Amino acid sequence: MRIVLLYFLLCLALRGAETTRPNFLFAISDDQSYPHASAYGAKGIQTPAFDKVAAMGVLFHNAFVAAPQCSPNRAAILTGQEIWRLEEAGTHGSSFPSKFPVFTRRLEAAGYHVGYTGKPWSPGNWRDAGWDRNPVGTEYSQHRLEPPTSGIKPNDYAANFKDFLKARKGDEPFFFWYGASEPHLAYEYGSGQRAGKSLADASLAPFIPDSEKTRMDYLDYALEIEWFDQHLGLMLDALESIGELDNTVVIVTSDNGMPFPYAKANLQEYGIHVPLAISGPGLFPGGRVSDNIVSHVDFAPSILELAGAAPLPDATGISMVSYLKNGDSHRAYALAGRERHTHARPDNLGYPARAIRTKEYLYIWNMKPELWPAGDPVPEGLTTAQLEGSFSPDYKGFTGGFEDIDGSATKDYLLQSRDQHPDLIYLATGRRPEQQLYKITEDPWCLNDLSRNPNYAGILVELSEMLRSELKAKNDPRMAGDGDVFDSYPRFSQMRPFPGFSKRAEYNPEYIEQ
Repeated sequence: MRIVLLYFLLCLALRGAETTRPNFLFAISDDQSYPHASAYGAKGIQTPAFDKVAAMGVLFHNAFVAAPQCSPNRAAILTGQEIWRLEEAGTHGSSFPSKFPVFTRRLEAAGYHVGYTGKPWSPGNWRDAGWDRNPVGTEYSQHRLEPPTSGIKPNDYAANFKDFLKARKGDEPFFFWYGASEPHLAYEYGSGQRAGKSLADASLAPFIPDSEKTRMDYLDYALEIEWFDQHLGLMLDALESIGELDNTVVIVTSDNGMPFPYAKANLQEYGIHVPLAISGPGLFPGGRVSDNIVSHVDFAPSILELAGAAPLPDATGISMVSYLKNGDSHRAYALAGRERHTHARPDNLGYPARAIRTKEYLYIWNMKPELWPAGDPVPEGLTTAQLEGSFSPDYKGFTGGFEDIDGSATKDYLLQSRDQHPDLIYLATGRRPEQQLYKITEDPWCLNDLSRNPNYAGILVELSEMLRSELKAKNDPRMAGDGDVFDSYPRFSQMRPFPGFSKRAEYNPEYIEQ
């Protein structure tokens, strides 16, 4: 009888272990390029929390966003779908139709406690699109702090995470979205150096002109990455203190590349290639480094499978669970795309482009090469009064415009020194050919376009056909001749009164968000 009782108790224990569902901590910085974390050997940046997650789990060298912009890529993460399948949510600063199911609501339906702090799906208008809350979930942002610099948000991310943990009922599983606003511009100029960073440690990509001003900007960027990492570390400590770290899948990444010229809002490497580390100490083996390609659309199906929740019916992402648990191969390539970024042209047109990234090559299809990729330059012959509000104030005159590049000390210097750096100006702002091809294994900065090199003609054709086949299979409206619909979607973030044009009626300042 005693043996039978022990066997019964053992069966109950094993059954309980099998049905324990993992928690999730999803940490996403705002505008951070690969390889800017110390686990990758980045100089002048210390990210011990990211490095800890990488050591406990898997450090990925080939993780790619679905779009090099905040709100479209966040929509792709939530839905597990490429941006061209998401209507208004596929362009920046518009709305997010509630007809598109998101994994966070699936988790709630499966009994998960779901919340966020900081930046969720944003910028854009979800209120008028049928959502009762932001698509990410319930907000926890009560705690504020005095930030160390004026460029850092006063959100006490870690304290808000602790509030979220206290709000859960019993031992219910949870999903928490830690959405930092860092290292998004604007920075407090010189803050990195004042914090002890050295100009000699500023590792500038070769598409950024080297100067004291640009090095200073990089150090400010690095300081804000470290701020994001500090709060991540406090959250890991909180999980460890309540005994939940081993049952929590921690995913750390960024929503797109760094906010400098030829990076963010570009399909080139520093716009789409981002850091990624995933850990789950009690769920899959750690201590691994991976060159498997991962797309941000893969997060939703992976999280739902790990949680034992119902999959999203229209997701095109591929679950990573088999790779995480068994080391199986994952993807051969990732897709990315972009439409409108800021209001950078008088008629509010975007810059439609699509890309396919293999381990060796990046192929980009610029669908309207007649447009300026970073927004229009300032037209000549206009008065100061006519320019007011349309272009950033430092750029009135010949060197102005290109508003899809975030305003920064680096942008200032690049435009003001354009005569000394014509090649870099062209990379960042010049009109581009319809097709571009880069051999990333030799040129990770996308300096040498091989699309017209006859030695790579076969690769160009192969990747072009692969991309077009994928776009057709995944119902890209631009493949059916309906792509201009993206330019018709309202924009709810900043609109500029370009000379000769008035602000669009759809603009509502209530919805301006970072």
